[in-house]
Amino acid sequence: MAPLQLLVGSPTLFVILAVVLGLIVGSFLNVVIYRLPLMMEREWRTQCAELLGQADLNAGQPALSLWGPRSQCPHCGHLIRAMENIPLFSYARQRGRCAHCGAAIGIQYPLVESASGILAGIVAWKFGFGWPAAAALVFTWILLAGSVIDFRCQLLPDDLILPLLWLGLAAALFGLFADLPSSVIGAIAGYLSLWSVYQVFRLLTGKEGMGHGDFKLLAALGAWTGWQYLVTIVILSSLVGAMFGLALILLRGRDRRIPMPFGPFLAAAGWIALLWGEPINRAYLNWLGL
Repeated sequence: MAPLQLLVGSPTLFVILAVVLGLIVGSFLNVVIYRLPLMMEREWRTQCAELLGQADLNAGQPALSLWGPRSQCPHCGHLIRAMENIPLFSYARQRGRCAHCGAAIGIQYPLVESASGILAGIVAWKFGFGWPAAAALVFTWILLAGSVIDFRCQLLPDDLILPLLWLGLAAALFGLFADLPSSVIGAIAGYLSLWSVYQVFRLLTGKEGMGHGDFKLLAALGAWTGWQYLVTIVILSSLVGAMFGLALILLRGRDRRIPMPFGPFLAAAGWIALLWGEPINRAYLNWLGL
């Protein structure tokens, strides 16, 4: 039996392979999460120096990209070897510490790897082997990386969100999740809806209630799911965000004046809508008696 036929005929095997692939991709996502904000900061500094006619503070620093240089311990500079970079296993084997200096490794690394693997397995189970699963995996991993970056830095990078938008429109060309008209309308309506809320809030309070990245993210989610699921995404993200924020205030004494990123909740709601949006919408309409 050919490998592709084996994956089609064995959903369990496909789920297992998706989980393994998700763990591997999760290791790379940690690199993206750590380096992409640094790369953006360097680029902004260079642009500001050019505009102000000042010396570039990045001059003389080693080039930084998602592909190089090799990952190293931020405490001692020890280059991470292959055996120290096996998803989950290396973290457990080293008991969450650098193999060279013994400094603690952030819990983010195994959490992102675990989330990537688990979510990939759920996508494989939901869609089965085929193009929808492949597209949904890319969708999942971009959302995961963007969510963690937004949570850490309150920033949704265009380098992630704009490709996500275009990929959603491309998927609609082939009708993977939504038809093209629904996808285009979803992208437009997704952006304009949050942009309008932002403008009204700013006029009434003089403050910015959300970042521009949130507009682009909802536009991308609308492109993937179609306009029919935008209300579901907004309601789900608002409810989860409100409950999460309230829990932080009650359990950890978080200052309610400190802004909390909305992107991770939008991303979670968009992911849920892509996988289970139709039954959720149907249940909601039935509850309304429509």
